[in-house]
Amino acid sequence: MMTDKFPILNLQDIIDSYADPAVIIAESFEIICANAAYMELYNLHHKELSKQPVKNSCELRAADGKIYCYEVSHHYQHSCEHEGESCPLQLAKTTKNNQRVLHVHQTRFGEEHVDVSLFPIKDERGTLYFLEIMKTIRHASPKSIAQGMVGKAPSFNKLLALINRVAEYDISVLLQGESGSGKELVAYAIHQASTRENRACVTVECSGLSESLFESELFGHEKGAFTGAINKKKGLVEEANGGTLFLDEIGDIPLNLQVKLLRLIETQTFRKVGGVEQLNSNFRLICATHKNLQEMVKKGEFREDLYYRISTFPIQLPALRERIEDIPLLVESILERICRHKLLKVSNEVLVFFAQYSFPGNIRQLRNILESGRVMTDSNIIELKHLPDSLFSVSAINEVHHDVSALDKNTTKQLVTLQQNENEYITWSNKHFGEDKKYLAEKLGVSERTLYRKLKKL
Repeated sequence: MMTDKFPILNLQDIIDSYADPAVIIAESFEIICANAAYMELYNLHHKELSKQPVKNSCELRAADGKIYCYEVSHHYQHSCEHEGESCPLQLAKTTKNNQRVLHVHQTRFGEEHVDVSLFPIKDERGTLYFLEIMKTIRHASPKSIAQGMVGKAPSFNKLLALINRVAEYDISVLLQGESGSGKELVAYAIHQASTRENRACVTVECSGLSESLFESELFGHEKGAFTGAINKKKGLVEEANGGTLFLDEIGDIPLNLQVKLLRLIETQTFRKVGGVEQLNSNFRLICATHKNLQEMVKKGEFREDLYYRISTFPIQLPALRERIEDIPLLVESILERICRHKLLKVSNEVLVFFAQYSFPGNIRQLRNILESGRVMTDSNIIELKHLPDSLFSVSAINEVHHDVSALDKNTTKQLVTLQQNENEYITWSNKHFGEDKKYLAEKLGVSERTLYRKLKKL
């Protein structure tokens, strides 16, 4: 649509050509025009951005003259960079290049992850504008959902941005991270975001596979190929044809089997056990491991050629302690999944403890803790006393205490007297678990009277 302010370049026609939400923004962050999908996503006709219902982009900017992109998408009063978030428009102004970021936007459906692509454009007069296109992420959520990935911590958003980028390309992905950090969920998210989403995503558990079982599981077998093979069996590689093959814990595959896997990956051809016909399978490969494959290569425990074949695009998953902000959301989501017919919550004291605990088992451990608490509570609230005793062992709580003290892990802690160390520990324990002195004394391994005496000295 032509405007008096922009008579040369038809901005409205540009954004109307996109099915995804799209908007034209000036250097000042002012929205110049928006397409119907953008208006619908951000529910603009219900927002108080104009004195009358907004029907098109003309009315959007006619009401009070200026509406800014950060007001609509984030409900901010200032641009993203002033709110501590990366601003694609500011980056594009500086670099004069296209930008792509992942943000959490306030849409008509509440908070949603949005993949934002921004392109600088100029009219015939050389005036600079920015075309911004939004794609809502459906395989993850910043709020509790029935299944899939949840989170909105910076480290989680960085992970999600990598997922969205690599999903578009049919290349091998290597997921690296501690046990329990959600590698299988990430693999499935990549599959969902790819062009293969309507085909199968097949998981192969690589741990503990013997040579005969490995070949039979992956490649299938012909009838009579070995004792017990009474029927012809289709292998997992064949099942993954057209879809995604996910090799979980690939670092556990013995060396003698790695060469067979390498040939499969390089040629995407295989033979069934007991068969002679060469078969093809067009699959997208995703691998995962909690082991350091580069160190294994140096030690001769993992083939170097296989490592480089599977690690085209490595992704490091954050540990749960690196996304502490997500713990309340994860707790809510997990409780909804394991207690669908009961409203179950955790106390504030439990959330405080979780925020300080290191979670060596990551999200899997968090789920196990909540499962245990669900069994132990007789109400709809999980309290500290309902958590497993192992969490309150001396070693576990000392680890928490050190994390809370923000000690530099790369330096040596200064030596202090045993009495001073005990005083710090009792002070911390009382601060976080002191509401029930009897329970605290029991966990500390002292009598309630002794506890009160020590607290009085402090």
